[in-house]
Parts: sequence; C-alpha cells; structure tokens
Amino acid sequence: MGSIKVQKLAKSFGVHTVFKDVTFEIRRGERIGLIGANGAGKSTLLKCLMGEEEYDAGVFAVSEGETIGYLQQDITFADDVTLRQTVTNAWKDVMRLEEQLKQVEKDMQVHPEDETLMNRYARMQERFEWLGGYEYESMSRKIIHGLGFTEEDMDRPVQQFSGGQKTRINLAKALVRRPDYLFLDEPTNHLDMDMLEWLEGYLLSYGGGILIVSHDRYFLDRVATGILELDHGKVTKYKGNYSRYIAQSRERRKALESAYRKQQEHIHETEEYIRKYKAGIKAKQARGRQSQLNRLERIELSPETASLHFQFAPAEECGQKVLVLDDICGGFANRQLFDHLSLLLRRGESVSLIGPNGAGKTTLIRMIMGEIKADSGHITLGSRVHIGYFAQEHTDLHGAWTILEEIMNDFSFSEDEARAVLGRFLFRGDDVFKVIDSLSGGEQARVALLKLFLQGANFLILDEPTNHLDIPTREVLEQALQEFGGTYLVVSHDRYFLDKITKRTLVLEHKKLKEFLGNYTYYREKEKEAADLAAQELAEREAEQVAAPHTDKKAQTTVSAKSISKTEMSAPFPKKKESSYGKAAKLEKIEMKIAELEATLKMYEVQMNQAENQTDADKMVELTQSYENTQQKLDEYYEKWEELADE
Repeated sequence: MGSIKVQKLAKSFGVHTVFKDVTFEIRRGERIGLIGANGAGKSTLLKCLMGEEEYDAGVFAVSEGETIGYLQQDITFADDVTLRQTVTNAWKDVMRLEEQLKQVEKDMQVHPEDETLMNRYARMQERFEWLGGYEYESMSRKIIHGLGFTEEDMDRPVQQFSGGQKTRINLAKALVRRPDYLFLDEPTNHLDMDMLEWLEGYLLSYGGGILIVSHDRYFLDRVATGILELDHGKVTKYKGNYSRYIAQSRERRKALESAYRKQQEHIHETEEYIRKYKAGIKAKQARGRQSQLNRLERIELSPETASLHFQFAPAEECGQKVLVLDDICGGFANRQLFDHLSLLLRRGESVSLIGPNGAGKTTLIRMIMGEIKADSGHITLGSRVHIGYFAQEHTDLHGAWTILEEIMNDFSFSEDEARAVLGRFLFRGDDVFKVIDSLSGGEQARVALLKLFLQGANFLILDEPTNHLDIPTREVLEQALQEFGGTYLVVSHDRYFLDKITKRTLVLEHKKLKEFLGNYTYYREKEKEAADLAAQELAEREAEQVAAPHTDKKAQTTVSAKSISKTEMSAPFPKKKESSYGKAAKLEKIEMKIAELEATLKMYEVQMNQAENQTDADKMVELTQSYENTQQKLDEYYEKWEELADE
C-alpha cells in the first residue's frame, strides 16, 4: 500500500519561521484533518506539498504512480473557460487514450491477424480501464450534479458563477479524477447544509488518502480518522476525529506541563549544586553534573496560543416579547420568499435560523432590520429592545478607515480607550493602523465582533458570524454567547457552533418556517425519525398492494386447460403492454431531468439571495424570470412522471 511521507519539512519567510521539522505520513484510507489558528501556516504547508511554494528543507515523497487532487482557497479561472471545459480538462489524458484506442480498432479491422496490434490494444484497454475511461462521463456527471450544477450550467463561462459556485467547481476538479490522495483547503466554505452532507458522504466512501484543512468541527467529527495540529511551527498527530483530538490534546498538555515542571525543578536543583560546589571539594562531582545537564534533552513547552477575550455586557431588561412576525408575505424583486410567515421570539431565547441557500434567510433578517419592507403582515420589536447586528459581508465597516479610526469614530473613544479594547481582540502595536480594506477575512470578522461587543445590545442578530474565524475564536464566541443574558437569532451553516449555542431551531424552506425545540442535532434526529416513519408507512402500503392480488386469485375458480376451446386457443393475443424495463428507463430519464431542474432552481435561489444581485434590479428581474421558467418546466416534468407512473 502506497503512502505520502513528509519528513522534517521547514519553511520561513525572512526571519519568520512558518514551520519546522514537520513530519507525518498519510496512507490510503486515512482522512487527516489539519487544524491550527489563523496564520499558523496550514495553507502554506499545502502549497509547499503541491509545489506552489518552495520549502527550505526536508523531504516530501509520494509513492510512484500515485496522484494528488488539490482544492485551494484562492481560485482563478480564465474569462472564457466554461464549466464543461473545466471538467473535461481533468480527463485530457483519458480522452487522448480513447482516441488512440479507436485508431487501433480501425487498424485491427484492416489487419485482423496482427498479434502486435492485438497485444497493444489489450495493454491500452487495460490502462484505459484503470484510468476510469469507461466511467469518466458518469463519474463527472455524478459529481457535477451532486454539487448542485445542471446540464444547462455546463456551457456557462465559469466567471459568471458566484464565489460559492466557483469553490464547488474547483472541488469538482479535485474530485472528478478520483485521485489516490486529496488535499482540500477549507472545502466546506460556501456550501449549504445539503451540500455539506453530500460532501461528507462522498469523502466517507472515498478509498484514497485525504488531508483536509478545515475549521468546521462538525465536518471533522464526521469525516476525519486523525488530526494534525500545527502549532508554533510544529505538527502533532492525534488518532480519531476532532472530539477525540480535544480530549487527547488536553491530556497531552497536562502531562507535558507536569513533565516540564519536574524537569525545570531538576535543572534548578542541579544548577544550584554546581554553583555551590564548582570551586570546592566536590568540584569533580559538580563538573559531572554540568556534563549531565549539557546532555539533557530539554522539554519544550509551547506558550498557549494568544486568543481574544471578551464577554458581552449584562443585557438590559426588555419586554417579554422580543420579536413578533405576524403573517408576513413578501420577498425581493418580485420573487415571493415568504408565505404567511409568523414567529414569536421571547426574552432570553437562543434561536438558529437555517435553510438552503436562497431560501431567504438574509432577506428575512433585512426585513427585521427595516432595510426591506414586507408586502403584507407586521414586524414588531418588543419594548426596550436594542438590536446588535453582525452582517455576513461586514457592510458596517468603513473600508478606508484604519482599525483605530473605526473604533474611535464609531464610539467616540480616545486613542487609549480604543487601544485598550482592540488589544483584547488581538489588535496590538502597529496593527491598529491597518486599513480595513487591507485586512484578511478573519481580521475583519474580529473588528465586526468588537463593534458588536461595544454596542451593548440585548437582542443580537448574527448572520454567519463564524465565517473566516479559526477554531479558538469560535470557541471564545460560543462561550460569550452562552453567558449572554439577552436574546439572539443566528443564521449559520456551522453545525457544531449551532449545537453549542442554540436551544431552538427554525428551518426556512418552501416559503414556510418549521420549528424544532432543540439544537441542530435534535432537528436532524427528528427529521430522520419522520423520514424513517414515512418510509415504513410506504413499505407497508406497498406490501398490502402486493398481497391483495394473491388474495383475489385464491378466491377465483381454477379453469382447467382442457376446457379451453379451439376458438379461444386461436384467438389473437392481446396487445402486449410496454415492458416494465422500458417504463423504468423512461421514468429514470424523467427523474434525472427533474433532479437537474431542481438543482437549477437551487442555483437561481442562491444567486437571488446574494447581496450584489439584490442591489441590481435588472439582474434580479432576469433571475426571477429564469427561476419562473425553470419552475414551469419542472411542473411539466412532474406531470409527465405522474402520467407514466399511473400507466
């Protein structure tokens, strides 16, 4: 069995050491999560392994003949390249071999007795099969459709797709050849929960080795068989998923601290002995102790990684009813997203709002904030309710200001006051003079969190607050929300985060709200129970339908073959019904078309929910028309399916 081996890999940028002595091995069948704080060097390590960055020292070895697929965060595509071309490019060698096979087949027809040609054809065919030549079209289709694209998307230029769709396209490029190993850098970014579950299922069935950089703890719990922690330039490997890593790392840290303390006590006692006796009668023993001390392998105890520290101020008392939605209808740009929506949030509740991309979650939040008006119904905030809003795109930040100006100007702070609070959010020294537009996504998220913290709100509305945050920062935010005495409504795809901080789940889909009195895991359990019950009831109905004809047959009188007349024997056969196979094939074709159209609808929903499109009236009209046309086609195919199924 092959493997990937990394030995004593090192990388520096100038005087800054990114990592050193990085050593690990990945075997086929292993799914390793690579974790660490933002800036620890995870993406740099992947780039070094893929040859996009040069490493300073060490060895990276891949077993001969084995391949690696790579999903990177920074995605660039040529302007005129279509989705079909992007996927096809991954199979260039296979398609070239296919053409060669066809040519050899023609040559064999001309020279049927040529054994050299026959042997060559056999070797080429064996390689073609090994490369996936007989299934590359179905494999490509499976992955493209699984990631939410349709046949109609195939000839669209990639540049026309959204950022989230481009991430999925790049993911398809990495998956489609089913390489021996996969390197995935934040593969869950921009994926909704349906897509996340599809990806988890796909990776769990994947036979090769996988290295995954991710901050998605739920994803790592589901997929990972091991964890690599990159901390202070060094890698530590743990067995099991993320939850097992947490328990193991705590025990390891505790044991390391104990060993470090004991060694430091020993060193201190030895140094005292040497100092006391180096010039006396026991000078020889002192020199021996010094020699031992020089040979001693020192235990290194890395300092705790710096993390931000904050907790929300005590929430101001407000009315029992914090938010009331009464019979809300409406949406955006002539597209109805909500049909008679009603909701009551009470003081102190912790609520999540989830649903597919494009369902209208952000639009609903904008209605609550008063940025968009509903077509009908009423939205009422309770008495003394003060909203604190965390926007997904950080629209409340001023791009041209420095971090220091952002806090001083918005909150009328002095420089000393601003620096004091900025330090708690890890902005120290000259960092405070960075311009907002120059910050990374994680840094902008920290500034937005700081502003939310300073607002003193008693009702928090958070739209994807964990985007761009590393795991330590997510944990700090979780703790702060758990200790927050007010009310909050959270839109998020971070399932681990939702499990930690919410006790009520709202699911927005098909223009309605469904409510579950528990966290995300509780909601999934209830959905599974409902699906299992529906499947059981369907199976019982089908069993009853199968049993009924047998009962009728028993009641019928058996007709003897001898009683059949010659006239009856010679009568023409009744018209033969279409075979069940033919009917099944037609149904399958219709079902595939339905799946494509449903995926297309989902794509349009995603696009219509994007902020850049929502501010473009012409674009929204175009998208709405496309959505309605697709919905009409989908209805037609559903009718065809029902007609055929009833025959």
